[in-house]
Amino acid sequence: MGMTMTQKILAAHAGLPSVKAGQLINAKLDIVLGNDITTPVAINEFNKAGFDSVYDKSRINIVLDHFTPNKDIKAAEQSKTCRQFACKYDIDNFYDVGEMGVEHALLPEKGIVTAGDCIIGADSHTCTYGAVGAFSTGVGSTDMAAGMATGMCWFKVPSAIKITLTGKLSKGVSGKDVILDIIGRIGVDGALYQSMEFVGEGVKSLSMDDRLTICNMAIEAGAKNGIFPVDDITREYLDGRSQREYVAYEADADAEYTSELTIELDKLEPTVSYPHLPENTHVVTDAKDIAVDQVVIGSCTNGRISDMEAAYEILKGKKVKKGLRVIIIPATMGIYKECLQRGYLEAFIDAGCVVSTPTCGPCLGGYMGILAEGEKCVSTTNRNFVGRMGHVTSEIYLASPAVAAASALTGYISDPREVL
Repeated sequence: MGMTMTQKILAAHAGLPSVKAGQLINAKLDIVLGNDITTPVAINEFNKAGFDSVYDKSRINIVLDHFTPNKDIKAAEQSKTCRQFACKYDIDNFYDVGEMGVEHALLPEKGIVTAGDCIIGADSHTCTYGAVGAFSTGVGSTDMAAGMATGMCWFKVPSAIKITLTGKLSKGVSGKDVILDIIGRIGVDGALYQSMEFVGEGVKSLSMDDRLTICNMAIEAGAKNGIFPVDDITREYLDGRSQREYVAYEADADAEYTSELTIELDKLEPTVSYPHLPENTHVVTDAKDIAVDQVVIGSCTNGRISDMEAAYEILKGKKVKKGLRVIIIPATMGIYKECLQRGYLEAFIDAGCVVSTPTCGPCLGGYMGILAEGEKCVSTTNRNFVGRMGHVTSEIYLASPAVAAASALTGYISDPREVL
């Protein structure tokens, strides 16, 4: 029996001719990642285990993005722990205030992650990097500690779901709508510990930013990882960017899948995920009369330059609804600078938005955008669990940057096609 794309990557990193679903393997790691919340825990485990060296200082990445700039003393202490560790072991890829970005936007932008990689990160949205043809998955801080020391991690080889994409997205529809539609169809556990493998003619119509968004939220369907084939769009993105030579793996024609799903991209509409699970999806035209108090555009899901552009096209020359709070967060300093050069930041500020330095901030209810009792927010983030962004009675509606920006103008969840 043939192997899926994910299984081929895992077999290569385990030094095996083949692997099969359910098999336990020990695989070499190309990249280990942590942030300011998970890395201090990993450092504690690293020290408790008696490790006194890292396996490769160029392959370990520590990004201070969740509570930075530090919001309180605890956050400052966590960041200090990371800084001291990075200094002690001379970690090459340590990103602090002024250099950092939201980790899952920063690592692809800098070419740190690349096709054919085997990547672990102590953050559940590490699955983002499947967009460039890598196997990447979230792990706990203990696994991160072991990975930093040994460059190895054990995995149970996942089975796979084959998701065939056909057609092309319509105006006002983006990768966020694709993944919300999929999660709405299969549920938050529909891909539990499986690889979501995207194939089909429709793939070539998706930008790299679309693919990054789709893979980012694979975890919201319970998936171990999401992954796209390496095609011309991938190569164009990686060439001149990737810090290492990449390897393009292809699934075998006789690869085995537990199930198959076809998504007709041209039939998708802007989609909104209602509280309190990402699977609670509705097309935006059904979201009538839902007034909101806040809009957030940013995060590791939708803080890239194309997301900023989508918001700009709707907000430029207009004003946000009076009384509405609109927070825009470019995901990296590079994206922030490009927004500045393109005039986006001035347009956002003139529209009545606040623009932040890169941070995860409000996505996890960290700071800067916390919701009060009963408040509603349209957000381009990835989770809308109870209390995720603040008070337990607050509500989060997940949507694309276009839907979020359109909603900022009206004060209600709105269809971007009506203002584009």
